[in-house]
Amino acid sequence: MATTTDLEPTLRALLRRGELRLRLASDPQHLPAEALDRAIRWVHSSDLADPTPFLADDLVLLTTGTQFADTGDAASEPYDDYVARLSERGVAGLGFGTEVARAGIPPALARACSEAGMPLFEVPYDTPFIAVARANAETIAAQAYARRSWALAAQRAISLAALRPDGLDATIGELARQLDTWVGMYDAAGELVREHPAGALDAAIARSVHDEVGAVLRRGARAGSSVRREGTAFTLQTLGRGGRLRGVVAIAAGGLDREGRDVVTSVISMASLALEQHQRLGRARTVLRTGMLQSLRTGDPTLARRISRDVWGPLPAAPVVVAVTDATAADSDALGELLELRADERRGALFYGRGEDGMVIAVSATDVGSLDEFAGRFALSIGVSAPTGYDGFAAALDQARVARDRGGPGVTHFADTARGGIRSALTTPEARSLAAAALHPLAAHDAAHATALVATLRAWLAADCSHESAARALGVHRHTVRTRLGAAQTLLGIDLSSFAARAELWAAFAALD
Repeated sequence: MATTTDLEPTLRALLRRGELRLRLASDPQHLPAEALDRAIRWVHSSDLADPTPFLADDLVLLTTGTQFADTGDAASEPYDDYVARLSERGVAGLGFGTEVARAGIPPALARACSEAGMPLFEVPYDTPFIAVARANAETIAAQAYARRSWALAAQRAISLAALRPDGLDATIGELARQLDTWVGMYDAAGELVREHPAGALDAAIARSVHDEVGAVLRRGARAGSSVRREGTAFTLQTLGRGGRLRGVVAIAAGGLDREGRDVVTSVISMASLALEQHQRLGRARTVLRTGMLQSLRTGDPTLARRISRDVWGPLPAAPVVVAVTDATAADSDALGELLELRADERRGALFYGRGEDGMVIAVSATDVGSLDEFAGRFALSIGVSAPTGYDGFAAALDQARVARDRGGPGVTHFADTARGGIRSALTTPEARSLAAAALHPLAAHDAAHATALVATLRAWLAADCSHESAARALGVHRHTVRTRLGAAQTLLGIDLSSFAARAELWAAFAALD
């Protein structure tokens, strides 16, 4: 991207043009830094006392000094006012044509320019002002041609890089080389997946850019933006369609010129196309993973092992834990991107596939802590089974579902939910609804006839079906308990002498407690 100094339209470049024989009258040590290297958009000539209404920023003004014809060498105010007006207008330098209106440069003008920090140079009598303007115009034209040539060469090099087997990575690398800066690519999950040169960013800046990329992805809209972090400007360009962003390309450069933006645009287009192709391939991989998941649920991992070894690497080493996310995560492209990234980074350490009601993940039992990242990043509820071999995969998946459904946000282990026993599984809304429906005939009879069939049945079950113990607990005669139980048995249409019927009623009361 860099060009030689001679191709930059600056005052230093003008002074170096030997055929013009220009002479810098200012002391370079007394000029502001970069004053001679400031880009010059044009060279203009005027002998008006106040030419500023006709000037633009970043130009060099040439004058013969006829406006100072009646000003004596001792007077400084006209020169001071003149230079102050030029400085305020943004003039980059002043060229004085000598031997036209007067010999040499007026000392008062030189002093005013020195105090204002404005470069002052002498244009000799036999150097036409038009020659100075033409020289600067030629430099501008040469620079524009060089930039266009660079842009064409850069796009050609990037296109060739895109044809390589590692096309996406090669494209990002070629863009970094052409722009001579750091370029990073983040996936849909906001993870840095490619960067050139690797590790070139300071850790604090890298974290800050990572956070900004995450914010851009959460907004979900296609956009180009510029941010500044720790004094470094970054250009961020999204990849993909609005609402379905596929990632972000970050470039450690701000204020790219038109040619630079054109090159970046071509890279974004090629990267977006490559990611769309990757997405279609990803859908095929998803179908394959789903088939492998079904194979694992049969208890015979032979087919899944063979496919995984040939395509992704070995399955996680047994014993494994099986995890399942909540249902909405199954359709999350961002979660799928991150799982694919982690599976690729840690080949043989993670397997995943889309289940009927969530994303199923299997990791080695020694690596269960890796699941915390997915739960935290996407605010998921994840249930995790007890460690198992692949022959118990289906049962482990059932355990994971129980842990997920009975746990809250974050990771819930089946072992923790199992400590509450089977009775704790009766606290779900579904169990309470079924229990209320089962006992409704007794509750309705009590309400209509002021009886106590529900309380009597509850007390009898709590007393291990002892009529005498239940009577004592209720403060009634045991024959009253027997009569009420007979009525309850008739209303419910069940045989209370059956253990199964008693267990069903006990579970109903437990669900309502």
